[in-house]
Amino acid sequence: MSEVSAERGRFAAGDALMPIDRALAELDARLTPVTGIETVPVRQALFRILAEDVTAPVNVPGHDNSAMDGWAFRLADLPSDGRLPVVGRVAAGHPFDGDLPAGGAVRIFTGAPLPSGADTVAMQEDCRAEADCVVLPTTLKRGDNTRKAGEDVALGSMVLVAGTRLRPQELGIAAAVGRAELAVRRPLRVAVFSTGDEVREPGTALPPGCIFDTNRITAGALLRTLGAEVSDLGILPDRQDVIRAALREATQDHDMILTSGGVSLGEEDHVKAAVAALGSLHFWRLAIKPGKPVALGEVAGVPFVGLPGNPVAVMVTFMLIARPMALRLMGASVSPPPRFPVQAGFAFRHRPGRREFPRARLAWVDGRLVAEKFPSDSSGVLTSMVWSDGLLEIAEDVGDIAPGDIVDFLPYAEMMR
Repeated sequence: MSEVSAERGRFAAGDALMPIDRALAELDARLTPVTGIETVPVRQALFRILAEDVTAPVNVPGHDNSAMDGWAFRLADLPSDGRLPVVGRVAAGHPFDGDLPAGGAVRIFTGAPLPSGADTVAMQEDCRAEADCVVLPTTLKRGDNTRKAGEDVALGSMVLVAGTRLRPQELGIAAAVGRAELAVRRPLRVAVFSTGDEVREPGTALPPGCIFDTNRITAGALLRTLGAEVSDLGILPDRQDVIRAALREATQDHDMILTSGGVSLGEEDHVKAAVAALGSLHFWRLAIKPGKPVALGEVAGVPFVGLPGNPVAVMVTFMLIARPMALRLMGASVSPPPRFPVQAGFAFRHRPGRREFPRARLAWVDGRLVAEKFPSDSSGVLTSMVWSDGLLEIAEDVGDIAPGDIVDFLPYAEMMR
């Protein structure tokens, strides 16, 4: 379960802004997997978290085989004119019976096992069949167009490690070594709330001064991309007693609670107080933009993350904070998202002290990959997330950015899966 109790040490709190790297280190140190383990068929394990190491009980491929359609032979038997008699035929799943006769060639097809004694394959397009003989090229080297047993996976080698999030290729390699089932972590169960008297359900009437709720939609979708089971528990009003009751109820059958809004300094921001009353609130002011107010803690032992209310800040802080938190609770191996250096195609005023994440997209300009920044930096402009391909990362100690400067780019494709 989550190690967030007072006995194991609390997250640091206070008025000073906390660097995001320190926040992530605190999370990694204090969170452990909360989900149980179950065994499922390989074909049902897509995007699940592997809960066991997988070693190979067989070689892959299991035998020396042909990489091409053609003729298999022993290179030492090849005469100067390249002519050998054809003594048999080998197809995948139908091995040659016995050893290859000296001085003979065998018609062979891709994936078929090499006859014992054969060591080279000539591609059919380089050969000429003549009655019971075949004329082979004389420029081949021993082993050409063949694949060795265990070339892909060696018997006894580890092919998958626990904590891996299983993509199609991992399922393929599990099947290749004969695994029909895999032990995986149970999906993380996450309760998702929005908060605020001004927030309304899409499709309902919109009174003056109110807005439609986007945060539950986007946060819930981001969680589902991780394979989490999401309970959409609606919109909570700005009343601490209601928020407290809803949070308490959510702890009964969820592994994590996520809210948006109500974690800043306003008089109507009641989420922090409700969390503190039921458990503990650890830190909530991060040195990032957008997304400074982020609350992390626990509610009756259940890990809690409170994201800001602005829709862009919700998505950015989810990708940076809530995503690695959820993956850690799921038992996944967590690594920072990759950053790619690109040229800035814009000028940007940056005051050192906070790490900023402007929205951007990439374009080819005169043969160079250039980042174009969305015109507005407002955390309320959700269209910036639709327009962009990813985030730029402007470090805390960096000053103004000029066109042509090298900046780090974090693609959404690496943070929304």
